[in-house]
Amino acid sequence: MFSSRMKLADIIAANHNIILLLPRFGIPLGFGEKSVREVCVAAGVPVDFMLLVCNLYAFDDYMPSMEEVSTIDMQPLVPYLMASHNYYTRERLPHIESHIAHIAERMDERTGSIFKQFYADFRREITAHFQSEEEHEFPRLIALQQSCRPKGAAKKVSSKSHAALVDTLNDLTQIVYKYLPGNVMPEETMELVFDILQLSTDIQKHALIEEKILEPYVAWLEGGKR
Repeated sequence: MFSSRMKLADIIAANHNIILLLPRFGIPLGFGEKSVREVCVAAGVPVDFMLLVCNLYAFDDYMPSMEEVSTIDMQPLVPYLMASHNYYTRERLPHIESHIAHIAERMDERTGSIFKQFYADFRREITAHFQSEEEHEFPRLIALQQSCRPKGAAKKVSSKSHAALVDTLNDLTQIVYKYLPGNVMPEETMELVFDILQLSTDIQKHALIEEKILEPYVAWLEGGKR
């Protein structure tokens, strides 16, 4: 497990995906030989919260108990999840769409249209999923953290919907594998595949935070922190 005494550069070397998390914490590159604690203090990020997220991303068998989560400063949870949503919707999804549009130009008109429509449907689905969380789940958590009583019943995040999003991304990679014409540049095809695989992995970890941390934490707050 990563600890606060470890150098942040060493943690990123151990799992390169963690570099994608730094902007979501507001941590820039150029931290030199500083430890995780030193970097977090400089950025105003609770070190235990950052380690929680990094360990979840890096170790498949890591799952903190509710007792452990209850000792962590969870105030950055909603801002972190919002930053993740923004990263997906404003950066990764448009980037993948540009690849798909360019590749579709090399296909026959009907196949290219189906390829683009498949991705457009996925993008609408995942955007609606994020919007639902931002409108229902996140405000509820903020109200609970501020000791206000949320209005209405909780709307839980559905693990099935997360799984469906990942399944759609997997279907998209299968289309690329099986049906892309040979006149498409292999470099762009490989870049598209790696982009999709990376997004799929990131979304699975994002879903894990929501299902195993966000939901139990909300339930704990609603129960009066018993």
